[in-house]
Amino acid sequence: MKKLILPLFIVFIGFTSCKKEKTTLYKIEAHQLKTDSTVIEKQSISNFIKPFKQKLNNELDAVLCTTSSDLTKKDGRLESSMGNLMADICYTQGNPVFKKQTGNVVDFVLLNHGGIRSAIPKGNITARNAFEVMPFENEMVIVELSGKKVNELLIYLTTEKKAHPIANITLQIKNNTYQNVTINDKPFDHTKNYFVLTSDYLQQGGDHMTFFKNPISIHKIDYKIRNALIDYFKNTTAITPNLDNRFSYAN
Repeated sequence: MKKLILPLFIVFIGFTSCKKEKTTLYKIEAHQLKTDSTVIEKQSISNFIKPFKQKLNNELDAVLCTTSSDLTKKDGRLESSMGNLMADICYTQGNPVFKKQTGNVVDFVLLNHGGIRSAIPKGNITARNAFEVMPFENEMVIVELSGKKVNELLIYLTTEKKAHPIANITLQIKNNTYQNVTINDKPFDHTKNYFVLTSDYLQQGGDHMTFFKNPISIHKIDYKIRNALIDYFKNTTAITPNLDNRFSYAN
């Protein structure tokens, strides 16, 4: 009988004597790891990734088309050759997808000047150029905006006075107000809703484009802007820089 009582007693004491102690974070340490020329290359790793690196570089550096002049975002006041090209490509590549998926068509395009991260120099254009111009994973989205929201968009462009990429829309600035606005070659109608193609970043209010938030409708076509650039480059031979006064100061 004693042999049974002793183990039970010990177990009982063990359970009743356990205490839960509160744990707290004591310290966080961080160390900077240099990844410059002083790092010693590990040959086994380099040999393993070498064929993949070569294949990737071959794909990135393959010539897709050419351009007769530099494409940059700094060659115009309210428009630019690179901005016009990017907006036009998004319209050309994105509109057919949107129409196939919804039966509707894109009315015009608005992207942002800061989203263009690189120029494309005169000569051959490669997929690497597309990655340099658009290194982000931004996707095209189409939002349906009321005429009131489009008015806010136009006021934004007039106030910013920056070469934000636009396509299928023209406007002028005079006395700090917009005028002569056409969309799809027709005068802007304040009572109409418009389908505007932009990036998912801007649709969420990026670059202070708050007029894109809470649209009437939004449609994601699952098409990255960078992929649209590459697809377009693959299907054209030569690109000519285009400054056509789509956004300008009135005389």
